[in-house]
Amino acid sequence: MKDDSQYKEKEEQDVDLLDDNGCKLIVYNDDYHTFDYVIKALVDICRHTYEQAEQCTIMIHYTGKCIVKTGGYEELLPMHTALLNKQLTSEIIQ
Repeated sequence: MKDDSQYKEKEEQDVDLLDDNGCKLIVYNDDYHTFDYVIKALVDICRHTYEQAEQCTIMIHYTGKCIVKTGGYEELLPMHTALLNKQLTSEIIQ
């Protein structure tokens, strides 16, 4: 009979991998930037189509925030930083 600790260790590694890919990049509404500015930022930084960026921007405006991208933390971090550099409020959550 095999040791159960091997299975538990493998299970924990699998959960860690799932958690890393389960991150969300959120952009929050502000009173400073125009729709066009946010749309262009989402197209340039998050590689959205114009239509995707427009829909996200509308959601940001009316609900206060929108998940603009999902993926691994390492993938989202440069996008988050670029959005912050454009003075947009964003955060990565798990």
